[in-house]
Amino acid sequence: LRSAVKKSRDFLQNKLAGENYSAEDTVLFEALGGVWRLEDLQAIGSVQANARLVQLSFDVSFDEAKKEYVERGWWIDLDTGHIGQSLNLRDNGFNVIVGQRKGGKTWEKAVADGWVPGETLFDIEEACEKATIIQYLLSDAAQIEVWPRIKKYLTPGKALYFSHGFGITYKERTNIIPPADVDVILVAPKGSGTSLRRMFLQGRGLNSSYAIFQDATGKAWDRVIALGIGVGSGYLFETTFKKEVYSDLTGERGTLMGAIQGLLLAQYETLRENGHEPSEAFNETVEELTQSLMPLFAENGMDWMYANCSTTAQRGALDWMGPFHDATKPVFQKLYSEVACGNEAQRSIDTNSKPDYREGLEKELAALRESEMWRAGAVVRKLRPENN
Repeated sequence: LRSAVKKSRDFLQNKLAGENYSAEDTVLFEALGGVWRLEDLQAIGSVQANARLVQLSFDVSFDEAKKEYVERGWWIDLDTGHIGQSLNLRDNGFNVIVGQRKGGKTWEKAVADGWVPGETLFDIEEACEKATIIQYLLSDAAQIEVWPRIKKYLTPGKALYFSHGFGITYKERTNIIPPADVDVILVAPKGSGTSLRRMFLQGRGLNSSYAIFQDATGKAWDRVIALGIGVGSGYLFETTFKKEVYSDLTGERGTLMGAIQGLLLAQYETLRENGHEPSEAFNETVEELTQSLMPLFAENGMDWMYANCSTTAQRGALDWMGPFHDATKPVFQKLYSEVACGNEAQRSIDTNSKPDYREGLEKELAALRESEMWRAGAVVRKLRPENN
């Protein structure tokens, strides 16, 4: 009813203004299903046979920038539990096909997600041949391996899309050198693919950077902005391939993963060495940070955190942030230098290309997983109220 009232009012006001509207613009036409034609849905892979769906919610809002109504619907598949969203697919107009290695786990996952072999799911090379915009979303190591097979499909006028600047920035090391007559663009969401998908399903967006390395057609900007919006970005900010990869590699090895693990472990070990039990050490090191402070930090900023904690915590944080800064700044400077000169990239390429890389990686991950701190963490997480 909300949708009908909003659209009817808009339609009638335009009629009174004397603008010409066709039958397709009316609420009645949409209500009868004229917008969502079966062949249109089949073309974008959004038809599922014998599905049992229940609509959970529906929302209509007016997009001031586009001057149009945006509809969002959420459904649950009763057989699989999957929750999906439609977001103005007709207006977005993306025709997507997927390229995967036939017979692999990702191929089977694509089929399970509704991609149809021979229609919307193809072998990597066939997908690249068919595509006008090739989204090269393999891992950095896999991009190097697959590049000789797919570069011949980059015919004039196509676009090569990355979500990470590694392959292009270190092209002398990766040998990923696109032809001069294709667009080369980047959209890099500031988070994992899992987070991007979850936030999209929630009707939210994840901030992304975008960059243009090569504009052969004169349409690279249009393409990258459209794709940035299409993948679910909440906000787009401009960068370059080099800046993206330098900041990304520094962040992953720094505060996002490497440094945070090192810092957490150092505090946990100090507490344990001074007689604190594993549960107490984990709660004071990790659990309070992730469950209580980080959501507030993300919502309001660190200045708000400092202004809204106890006076004891406030004084201690202000006094000790300096020593921690001074202790870690040289490590970050060394890290950035290693990234900028290419040593970090080469180390990654050399390690990931070893035939026994997976076996060695699993040993490293097992050591992390089975460490006392994260075994304590597994127990503490089970004790959270939502898990009981």
